[in-house]
Amino acid sequence: MTAILEAAQQAGSFSQLMSALKAADLEEMLQGEGPFTILAPTDDAFAKLPEETVQDLMQDTYRLKQVLLYHVLFGDVRSDDLAEIHEAPTVEGSIVFVEQDANQIKVNDAQVTQMDILTDNGVIHAIDAVLIPTILEP
Repeated sequence: MTAILEAAQQAGSFSQLMSALKAADLEEMLQGEGPFTILAPTDDAFAKLPEETVQDLMQDTYRLKQVLLYHVLFGDVRSDDLAEIHEAPTVEGSIVFVEQDANQIKVNDAQVTQMDILTDNGVIHAIDAVLIPTILEP
């Protein structure tokens, strides 16, 4: 297995996320021992954001870091765990809400599109939207 960042890079659908993590200087943290769970917005998820929102975030590293840490959960939270919980604390400090039905799991308003990409220091779940913490919403 590989570490979270290497696995995300190899997946090929997280290039925007990888750029954002580098810009926010979070690579070293995510290369650490962990375990971490990453709710990873795909490139298509980033494409749904208005271009000016992405540009603003990339220029404001404090806000960018807060948004990215809102996508990181402490521990190794796999799909079986997500199916059992209703909320989870994030590294950013806020809570994400988890809904599940027979066919899908949603985190806030984002659908989990790929689950359980296992890594040496955690797990990645691909999501179809970028999560914005309430305190940073316009």
